[in-house]
Amino acid sequence: MNLLYWLDPWEPSPTVVVAILTAAILYARGARHARVSLQRRVAFWFGLVALYIALHTRLDYFFEHEFFMHRLQHLVLHHLGPFFIAWSYPGAALRAGIPFNWRRRLRPAARTQPARFVLNAVFHPVVAVVLFVGLIYFWLLSPIHFKAMLDWRLYRIMNWSMVVDGLLFWWLVLDPRPAPPARLAPGRRIMIVVAAIPPQIVLGALIFFTPRELYPIYSICGRAFTWISPIRDQQIGGLLLWIPGSMMSVFGALIALRHWMRLSARERLIEERRREAPAPSPTAAPAAHAH
Repeated sequence: MNLLYWLDPWEPSPTVVVAILTAAILYARGARHARVSLQRRVAFWFGLVALYIALHTRLDYFFEHEFFMHRLQHLVLHHLGPFFIAWSYPGAALRAGIPFNWRRRLRPAARTQPARFVLNAVFHPVVAVVLFVGLIYFWLLSPIHFKAMLDWRLYRIMNWSMVVDGLLFWWLVLDPRPAPPARLAPGRRIMIVVAAIPPQIVLGALIFFTPRELYPIYSICGRAFTWISPIRDQQIGGLLLWIPGSMMSVFGALIALRHWMRLSARERLIEERRREAPAPSPTAAPAAHAH
């Protein structure tokens, strides 16, 4: 088996190909015109490639036939991939990659009342945390999870919901700008990402310590790794949610804290320059007026 074997999708999806390819083309075109550092470029491409691997390769077979592999997939779709894409702050490059005529047509649509209502709702700090944590809980409810792993349409909805929500959440948290134009002040960004940590720990610990099989769908459909017992598989999946998932939130909080310190230092510098600026002489204004 070579690399091409693993890159061959287990279940081909035109939606994934179009979405990933569109983002790649727009970013590649826009990065030539926008000022994008090498670090940001690497972060964007790493995140985009990670999403593609988790959605559209041979690994999808293992994601569907082993619980801990499924949790690894969602760790990439909900945390790792969106985290690096948001960290790269690709907005300017993506906008620059859109043809000017398209941008002129899309701008009025983005400013309509329904669009503003939806954006204000999903970017509200309480809603953002509830969605980020709530989707994890929802898709791990045993009856919901059972149906999602059997119905390919529901399975893809589940995966895409994790990607979209992850992008929205990490975009909100890792925004390097002051507020406004950012939607949240730096301190509130830290608060929402910290608030998302305890529920993930609780759910991961609950799955890890439960002595019975919570997700029998993997035993029914056949496990990819027959040498791993169902309980051990479940424990590894719980640990992946418990430790790496929470650690990603810690990293997000540290980056948000760094942005806060940088913005605070810049504001202090601006205030110092204002105080040190010489006051205009009393005769300058009349002289200029007379001239």
